[in-house]
Amino acid sequence: MLRKKTSGIARRGRISAALADAAATTMDRRTFLRRSGIAAGGFAAVAAVGSAGMVRKAEAAGPIAGAKVEIKKTVCTHCSVGCTVLAEVQDGVWTGQEPGFDSPFNLGSHCAKGAAVREHAHGERRLKYPTKLVNGQWERISWEQAIDELGDKMLQVQQNEGPDSVYWLGSAKHNNEQAYLLRKFAAFFGTNNIDHQARICHSTTVAGVANTWGYGAMTNSYNDIHNSKAIFIIGGNPAEAHPVSLLHVLKAKEENNAPLIVCDPRFTRTAAHATEYVRFRPGSDVALVWGILWHIFDNGWEDKEFIRQRVWGMEQIKEEVARWTPDEVEHVTGVPGSQLKRVARTLANNRPGTVIWCMGGTQHTNGNNNTRAYCVLQLALGNMGKAGGGTNIFRGHDNVQGATDLGVLADTLPGYYGLADGSWAHWARVWDVDVNYLRDRFATMTKNGQEVKMINEKGIPVSRWIDGVLEDEENLQQPKNTKVMVFWGHAPNSQTRLPDMKTAMEKLDTLVVIDPFPTMSAVLSDRKDGVYLLPATTQFETYGSATASNRSLQWREKVIEPLFESKTDHEIMYLLAKKLGFADEMFKNIAVNGNEPVIEDITREFNKGMWTIGYTGQSPERMKLHMANQHTFDRTTLRANGGPCDGDFYGMPWPCWGTAEMKHPGSANLYDTSIPVAEGGMGFRARFGVERDGDNLLAEGSYPVGSEIQDGYPEFTMAMLKSLGWDSDLTDAERASIEAVAGDNTNWKTDLSGGIQRVAIKHGCAPYGNAKARAVVWTFPDPVPVHREPLYTNRRDLLDKYATYEDKTFWRVPTAYASIQKNDFSKDFPMILTSGRLVEYEGGGDETRSNPWLAELQQDMFVEINPGDANDLGIRDGEMVWVHGPEGGKVRVMAMVTERVGRGVAFMPFHFGGHYQGEDLRSKYPAGSDPYVLGEACNTAQTYGYDSVTQMQETKATLCRIERAA
Repeated sequence: MLRKKTSGIARRGRISAALADAAATTMDRRTFLRRSGIAAGGFAAVAAVGSAGMVRKAEAAGPIAGAKVEIKKTVCTHCSVGCTVLAEVQDGVWTGQEPGFDSPFNLGSHCAKGAAVREHAHGERRLKYPTKLVNGQWERISWEQAIDELGDKMLQVQQNEGPDSVYWLGSAKHNNEQAYLLRKFAAFFGTNNIDHQARICHSTTVAGVANTWGYGAMTNSYNDIHNSKAIFIIGGNPAEAHPVSLLHVLKAKEENNAPLIVCDPRFTRTAAHATEYVRFRPGSDVALVWGILWHIFDNGWEDKEFIRQRVWGMEQIKEEVARWTPDEVEHVTGVPGSQLKRVARTLANNRPGTVIWCMGGTQHTNGNNNTRAYCVLQLALGNMGKAGGGTNIFRGHDNVQGATDLGVLADTLPGYYGLADGSWAHWARVWDVDVNYLRDRFATMTKNGQEVKMINEKGIPVSRWIDGVLEDEENLQQPKNTKVMVFWGHAPNSQTRLPDMKTAMEKLDTLVVIDPFPTMSAVLSDRKDGVYLLPATTQFETYGSATASNRSLQWREKVIEPLFESKTDHEIMYLLAKKLGFADEMFKNIAVNGNEPVIEDITREFNKGMWTIGYTGQSPERMKLHMANQHTFDRTTLRANGGPCDGDFYGMPWPCWGTAEMKHPGSANLYDTSIPVAEGGMGFRARFGVERDGDNLLAEGSYPVGSEIQDGYPEFTMAMLKSLGWDSDLTDAERASIEAVAGDNTNWKTDLSGGIQRVAIKHGCAPYGNAKARAVVWTFPDPVPVHREPLYTNRRDLLDKYATYEDKTFWRVPTAYASIQKNDFSKDFPMILTSGRLVEYEGGGDETRSNPWLAELQQDMFVEINPGDANDLGIRDGEMVWVHGPEGGKVRVMAMVTERVGRGVAFMPFHFGGHYQGEDLRSKYPAGSDPYVLGEACNTAQTYGYDSVTQMQETKATLCRIERAA
């Protein structure tokens, strides 16, 4: 439990007790840390799981005399800050680690997870060889047998059911090259049924932000927060989820005297640092933000000139905000108008300020409304495109930004190109294949009386893969149900509706888990056959690039060779592609050493095609140069001051325009017009047309410094270059390449030569144009963000005004809204249930709960209950309770009685797994691979609910009932 340490005697945790009993000696924390060999290799590893057998004392080894110590520079595989890890390697063994003091991101800091990553690689609980479930028993098999059997099964399903019946669930834990390769793999297999963790963490951010000003990513950086005069955090807990990021926040708070405003239903460790803590009702984010804007507009505190020049639709926002009087806001959110007026005045008086959010704002049925409301707040204050401003959106996994950018998604190809014919034609040129070769690999189905090629249809998102299995076939917008599910680096317990997932897993023909750890996928179902566990390496046993939350690309070195019988993910992809018959086409421009594709060749291939977001200038050589010269980059601006990278921003945060030869420095702060485009400046992206309802959508009198077009302008095409007379700046080779695509219709995104981008930048212009941000997204269900009550709400009095959506079918699956909300569950399930992260664990928790250093810190799954509620229910701190969800799921967990949650609200972390509705599943894991710490998965009790645009799951505002366990 997360308990404040006291001078009293604490109850010993299971692992500490096991250590003490086995060693027959007492051990304080310092001694425990000193004796790493004992903890990691001996007593903790064995006693904590009750394994039988002889155990001998393990001694911590010192440096081998005369052995050369190599330092390998890698990147932590948790959260998205991108902390550098210096791995000490002797004779191929990773023997020690230090944080990277030269890294501008972590400057010698680590959190608990980062400090323990060596054990992630060397962990004894990893999968060690391919395993297959036969008659309820795990049997060891060879890689050859695994690839052969799975390939035969997939080919059978592809032929009989269609390629859409195999689902490829990718991972934010892959490096960029592996993520790109998996998206390419799915294309060659013939399906868009591919997705990854971003769907259930920040898909509503990407949709909301991209549709407001052009790109769906963090606009500034952790380091740029040093410049902030105010910091507004909503729905995020960086102190636990991204601990090193908090150091950047606190630097601004202390050095700038910047007020820190934290809005959260729960008093978190981040809120403990706040100047102003705002507790609000879960699921009422839009009402809260509109309540702040009500005071800003009422007092004329908005930046009127910024809005005139660079924002469209603010008048419609004002009409909606006018309805949110202080009394109405308090009625819906629970926050007094006087507090929100103080917050509004603070933000208005301390500019530029930054807005930070995470999954507390995204995981809702109207999550896209939340993210757009946060954006509108910054537009109204004029805080966009400025150092110290922007929207700093903290991503959860080490490469969730990169995997999203590289297109491991059901609705796009790499670089957010979408699935239209022109997008496929572009990538076919990059891949050097006939586009009809790709088209013919996809299925066709009848839709509305017409034959539809599935190549242009969005796939099923990971949040709904369950329904791809369970839904009646006639209700699906794909030919057949899902038959084979491939979990490639994804934890199932991070998803809601686990009882339904258990049923879906049992109905599949085949379930495949490719991961360094078995994950809860190995034990959740009651299957007796048809499950394969394939050991992938960690990222420390391979190399390549990863993209931090601020869009910087960093290059990992390989620390150690693959351990046990594990294989790198890209080698597994090659072996499967070879078995499935398309390896020659897929890898025709990627060298393969033995069975392992060359990472640098993969990097150069996506450099060749990802013009949309500027993933074209970060060559392997430039990335390696940055990693070798981290000490030359400024700790706040991220710009190199002298040295071989002089003028570059660290990691060349995208967009890094043009080819690597252009040496664009990258773009530290998006939409900053105060510097030339050639140095990282730009306006808002022109991706919504040039006019709407007779209004101009292009910027007015605002443009990047040095632009020869001193006003707004649309995106660049060859025709536009000709009309400006700038086409004469193209080289003959660039002109020939442009003509080969579409002549005058070739635009900045499809020109493989980069000539259009180079010439536009030469004249001071951003290739994507210069437009206004749009505060109103006319293509969304709610063009102006509005408050809508969660599906499972206990505020039935609000439904007349703030009801949810009507049921609809999108993303191939029927989706319920009103048909759920019409039922009143609040009488039997009166408490609001929300969830979140812990500092000790990450994601589904399999790798961190398998790490003895972290497992020792947090051994019990728990639910936080307010003292008033606990007393009403007769529950005492530390007792076991049942948490029941309205859909029948329940979990048996320990009660933590705390005022961190308000009356009527309960909180559970989502990192636990291995127990299911009171049953301990440890015996179902393959021998030696069960995590040290098991517990109930929060999402067993979580409920249905999906965002109206992206199918993001709702985890932050459902209902529950809590009872004492017998």
